[in-house]
Amino acid sequence: MQFRLALLMVLIVCASPVALFAKETKDVKFPLKNGEAVVFSHDVHLLKYNNNCRICHNAIFNLKAKRHFTMAEMEKTKSCGACHTGIKAFSVADEKSCVKCHKGKPRNVEFKVKGVGQTVFSHATHLAKISDGCRACHNGTVITGKDGRVTMAQMEKGKTCGACHNGKRAFTVVGNCGKCHAGMKPREITWKAKGVTDAKFSHDFHLEAFSCKDCHTKLFAFKAGAKHFTMAEMNKGKSCGGCHNGKEAFSVAGDCNKCHKGYKPGNILFKNEGGEVKFSHDFHLEAYKCADCHNKIFPMQAGAKHHTMGDMEKGLSCGACHNGKDAFTSSGECDRCHKM
Repeated sequence: MQFRLALLMVLIVCASPVALFAKETKDVKFPLKNGEAVVFSHDVHLLKYNNNCRICHNAIFNLKAKRHFTMAEMEKTKSCGACHTGIKAFSVADEKSCVKCHKGKPRNVEFKVKGVGQTVFSHATHLAKISDGCRACHNGTVITGKDGRVTMAQMEKGKTCGACHNGKRAFTVVGNCGKCHAGMKPREITWKAKGVTDAKFSHDFHLEAFSCKDCHTKLFAFKAGAKHFTMAEMNKGKSCGGCHNGKEAFSVAGDCNKCHKGYKPGNILFKNEGGEVKFSHDFHLEAYKCADCHNKIFPMQAGAKHHTMGDMEKGLSCGACHNGKDAFTSSGECDRCHKM
């Protein structure tokens, strides 16, 4: 009886290490949008480190955080890069070692851009033309994996595609829209402005005389939410005023109806302590043109400063014409404007 009990205790002690390492470890798959998933083998790594999980957990991989690191971060010894430095194991920065983790061929990358359709980046086409392989782009500078999408204006400054497509290494991103945005047909753009009819910009009409790069992105930024400029700013060369300056094309300070079709300016009512003042566009347009007042005397923008009678007597606002020479003076004939 005692012999059997002793034998049972020996078997339990002998079986304990087996039970300790019987826990199942699975391969971990890291899915990639534009390529095959990267598979991490626990079995391969545990075999090299004598089944010591603490080598990686949680010193390198925090099981609670579940954070994915970029290749640029790995090259700075984060995540896999803690061991894969070229000393303990092959380096994550070694171009020839990419295929040890990234199996299969890289896929095309599709970018959907509002208003210009879909752009397809071909890995196969680019890899056939460059000698330094994946790291030509995936080097922590050009494609970092954390910057996200960039605008065309940023590409023109050397970001992402613009690092090579600068007119030296490859065709420039400035103006060559059709080379990447295949089948793109730029549409008509409508600008809505308070108090006036919509202004319509025709790409078809302008492309008969100009190319894309003449306007984009120096005058017009390729991005959603780009700033809308006032007529006063256009008069100083911004936006449409870059060409519509009276030299290359008709001036923005002129016939409003050329852009704002069917526009009929209404009366403007100024309220003040001296009684309401009504300004009639119809009456003044019988003798003057839009450009005579806008934007030199009256800026076309919301919240423009209202001038006092003292300012007008010094030639500002209405006083520029109502000076006793061009028109009756703004001083002394109050009831001609103020309905008191």
